[in-house]
Amino acid sequence: MKRESFQSRLGFILVSAGCAIGIGNVWRFPYVAGQNGGGIFVLFYLVFLLCMGVPVLTMELAVGRAGRSSAVKSYKALEKTGQKWHIHGWFCLIGCYLLMMYYTTVSGWMLSYFVKFATGHFSKGMDADAVGSVFGNLLAAPGEMGFWMAVTVLAGFLVNSFGLQKGLERITKVMMSALLCLIVVLAVHSFMLEGAGEGIRFYLFPDISKAVDTGIGNVITAAMNQAFFTLSLGIGAMEIFGSYMPKGNTLAGEAVRISILDTFVAMMAGLIIFPACFSYGVQPDAGPSLIFVTLPNVFVNMAGGRIWGTLFFLFMTFASFSTVIAVFENLLANCMDNFGWSRKKASVLNCVAVFIASIPCVLGYNVWSNLHLIGGRDVLDSEDFLVSNLLLPLGSLIFLLFCVSRWGWGFDRYLEEANTGNGLKISRKLKWYFQFVLPVLIVIILIQGL
Repeated sequence: MKRESFQSRLGFILVSAGCAIGIGNVWRFPYVAGQNGGGIFVLFYLVFLLCMGVPVLTMELAVGRAGRSSAVKSYKALEKTGQKWHIHGWFCLIGCYLLMMYYTTVSGWMLSYFVKFATGHFSKGMDADAVGSVFGNLLAAPGEMGFWMAVTVLAGFLVNSFGLQKGLERITKVMMSALLCLIVVLAVHSFMLEGAGEGIRFYLFPDISKAVDTGIGNVITAAMNQAFFTLSLGIGAMEIFGSYMPKGNTLAGEAVRISILDTFVAMMAGLIIFPACFSYGVQPDAGPSLIFVTLPNVFVNMAGGRIWGTLFFLFMTFASFSTVIAVFENLLANCMDNFGWSRKKASVLNCVAVFIASIPCVLGYNVWSNLHLIGGRDVLDSEDFLVSNLLLPLGSLIFLLFCVSRWGWGFDRYLEEANTGNGLKISRKLKWYFQFVLPVLIVIILIQGL
């Protein structure tokens, strides 16, 4: 069966960036920046993104493009006879399922809040307790949460059932274009709020004293973690898009473009959130509740808050849904490549499987609220711990070692694949950095996470 491919280079970049752009950018990035001194955190983040994120992204794309298949079969095509690197491909598939077991629920929260703002559920003058109770009531209602999760799952697999070009690429182009327009409009609005300047200064101007207050080591660690996790590396989510790529452009150039788009959205999310927080005297380090409790409080108190709240959560829905459909494509491609299923069959069976697998996360906040798993964490946090703290860093380390060690594919073959085409080339002089420094940095992240 002929391998599907993207209709355009823009389609590849937008879909790949869409996979990376998600809750990690527009939810986690702003509050982690808020907790770690603002501008000084952002500076460290950009350095680590260039030093760690981009190189590992080129490796995942290289395995996909050279192997022309999903992770298991790409590893098999590239590994030496008798080697077992392809076993990691099955862990990539498990990681994608595990990620979707909770990501579909959080994406459903975004969609629910979009509808609530659009229909006037949040009204001007609501007090803080009333706003906060909306999220509490959502978590306490398994039927409502399950409904929005089901809508996300059904819509995602429906899009992907139409194929790579007619489904995923076409919808992502529209969604990402709308997302980029929305984020600019929202940022401009935040800039114009009274007192916004203080928020912008906090966010964009590095202040070493803030890092000292938080602990410089903590800031560096947080920046390293965010730079690494923002690109969704280690579970083959990016590898699959490498398998659809033509050979016309170098992988370093494409990785930089994906990272720039990913970082642009993360930075702009901060430019929406921080000026608004400072303008209304709200702390920007509120943690995970920032999006669902703190910001709705800001919106209900500002002029035209219903409109701005609706637009913000539409943007959040697009950001999270772009990741959902990108990872769903990975699940479908794996089933088509490894089991010989048609796209329609893979879509139906995976839709049922992901829906059932997502139910524990929905129930974890109500019916199963007393269920505590890994280290006393609830269901969602336990699933997130396995993906973020174990499968992502460990998987990235395996992709890295496969590409740069003589026991795997080998640095020379990786470099040849990465530098094929027009664009930014990776220098052979970086071999020592890739082989000795980068693995140590990833091991540090893995150990810290555990």
